[in-house]
Amino acid sequence: MNNGMQQKQQKRVALAGNPNVGKSTLFNALTGLRQHTGNWAGKTVENAKGSCMYRGHSYCLMDIPGCYSLLARSVEETVARDFICFQKPDAVIVVCDATCLERNLNLALQVMETGCPTLLCVNLLDEADRRGIRLDLDALSSRIRIPTVGVCARSGQGLNELLSLLDGLLYPDTDRAELNQPSAGCGASSALSVPPIHYPESVEEALSFLTPAVRKACPVSRPDARWIAVRLLEGDEAFLASLQKHLDFSPGQDPAVRSALQRCGALFAKRRISSDRLCDALADAFVNTAESLCRGIVRSAEEPDDRDRKLDRLFSGKLTAFPVMLSFLLLLFWLTVCGANYPSALLSRLLFSLEDGMAGLFAVRHIPAPLTDLLLHGIYHTVAWVVAVMLPPMAVFFPLFTLLEDFGYLPRVAFNLDRCFQRCNACGKQALTMAMGFGCNAVGVTGCRIIDSRRERLIAILTNVFVPCNGRLPVLLTLISLFLSKEGKFFTSALFLTAFLLLGIAMTLAVSRLLSGTILKGVPSSFTLELPPYRRPQIKKTFLRSIPDRTLRVLGRAVRAAAPAGLLIWLLANLRTPGGLSLLTAFTGLLDPFGRLLGMDGTILAGFLLGLPANEIVVPVIVMAYSAQGNLTELSGLPLHTLLTENGWTWHTAVCTLLFSLMHWPCATTLLTIRKETGSIKWTLASFLIPTICGAAACFLFRTLCLLLG
Repeated sequence: MNNGMQQKQQKRVALAGNPNVGKSTLFNALTGLRQHTGNWAGKTVENAKGSCMYRGHSYCLMDIPGCYSLLARSVEETVARDFICFQKPDAVIVVCDATCLERNLNLALQVMETGCPTLLCVNLLDEADRRGIRLDLDALSSRIRIPTVGVCARSGQGLNELLSLLDGLLYPDTDRAELNQPSAGCGASSALSVPPIHYPESVEEALSFLTPAVRKACPVSRPDARWIAVRLLEGDEAFLASLQKHLDFSPGQDPAVRSALQRCGALFAKRRISSDRLCDALADAFVNTAESLCRGIVRSAEEPDDRDRKLDRLFSGKLTAFPVMLSFLLLLFWLTVCGANYPSALLSRLLFSLEDGMAGLFAVRHIPAPLTDLLLHGIYHTVAWVVAVMLPPMAVFFPLFTLLEDFGYLPRVAFNLDRCFQRCNACGKQALTMAMGFGCNAVGVTGCRIIDSRRERLIAILTNVFVPCNGRLPVLLTLISLFLSKEGKFFTSALFLTAFLLLGIAMTLAVSRLLSGTILKGVPSSFTLELPPYRRPQIKKTFLRSIPDRTLRVLGRAVRAAAPAGLLIWLLANLRTPGGLSLLTAFTGLLDPFGRLLGMDGTILAGFLLGLPANEIVVPVIVMAYSAQGNLTELSGLPLHTLLTENGWTWHTAVCTLLFSLMHWPCATTLLTIRKETGSIKWTLASFLIPTICGAAACFLFRTLCLLLG
């Protein structure tokens, strides 16, 4: 069968569900794409796509953002609603958490009411069993009248049954009638046998004349006319915009619909039903229906496991939350320093020995010396340096960080920091995006999509760079080990690194408060964070998946940025001015007065400027400029401390460099991401200037204080 025929027969299936119900884990299990998952809300902020086969049928699975409702109040909910309603998937698998089924059914009922063929997947059966919760899924399937299956996505339990039900839903057979579910592409949702959503009498009366008007004005099979009518009663402006965009339907321009809406307004006014009261009544209808469906279906043990409560008292208690958080942070960095030190040195020797071997091969092949210098001692040397410096710390840091996610601790960090961000008139979700920035600031900026308010999203984007990404961590570690701690004292290095990290968090809060009181004034929005249950981390899977999903992805971006940077650095170091100086030396001399003012020198500033593509090459550029060599130099082969001190470095210089490394412009990748996310050159420029001004001010104040104290 040709590819075109396969594509034509491929069914599109959306995976929907509340945040943190295991949607992405199920997606990974079915498609094998290994999308990164985390035990917190808001991980998926855009659609991920993958394919799977079952019984010769091909399915395209779409992991849409987690949402609590299709009554969209956030970016994630808007994306999910628009995909289900207007992209017309052939079916929707609604994933529910077995430990809180009643609450999750709210979304399932809304998806069913849109008219889309629906399959209910109850995940986390192992969690429910551990808590003594028993579910009668056969009875639930009979009541809700759609295919229902229980699974444990992490272990693969129930996946074959899930695919079998999906196959029966989209490819009806002789047993199809028992499911009482229409096939894909069915007509009006009147054919869809769903449990009726009982709205209040006044709402039903309004729908009785509004729904026919909508069906006549917008004769589409999906979304269902009744569902559109209910959304029109809410008066959701974003939904009206989506109707216009996707269906070219503007209710206000259709005389019959406009007349029906006016009649509804008069009816509600006569019965003194305000818009807020109406919205509450519409939401309550789904809640009450879900409660009715689950009555007798869910049975809990008499003595539930209170382990989570005990852990929450430790991790979220008023007296213990921040000490425990600092302890975890210190342990994380100590393990990173210890685990990355020796592998980094070994990898460095290996990569640079390969350079010598390739240089000999180039000589045998009679490749011109200038081209050899450019390719090997310029581009390859830079890329090799980035790999040697970045790969070992990331290979340790990311799996450990992912274990904390998988365990369920990071949402508690966001909960603890929520009060701090609220006092800064920012959103508590910023704590989550800040945590993402530890791995990569570009990823943290993208993660800001989970923040609903544009004002608060901009604050989070502009301040994300104040937490050091994995590209800046090697710079911090190198200078701390050389000037602030004795050689081999890993704990002292981790302690200083933690202190600088806390300074970055403090600057994030301070600048967020400054922005919210000046150019981004506003009232902080409410932050609802569902704390997930604690789960036993899957150590083997975490380490195997975090390497390709996080480490290699971030490393790949750095390598792509480092290659052209290596070319530029080689040219600057080897091209000469009329006076005989290299362009790099002339450039550092031009910057020297500004560098001295900030407690550094022109060479250090040049390193930061040339490190714009990738922060990992800042120290190598500085070393190359000091040693007057034409290529980046392997640090392990140099008495680096001696080289720096001979060029005027003291511990004061190291601290100023550390401060500026912590607070300066984002890398090129992050800047491009900010430009894409904000759609504005103005905010991209602000993201460059704000941390740079803060870093320069911090260096100047520290230098002035040192001069005053002698």
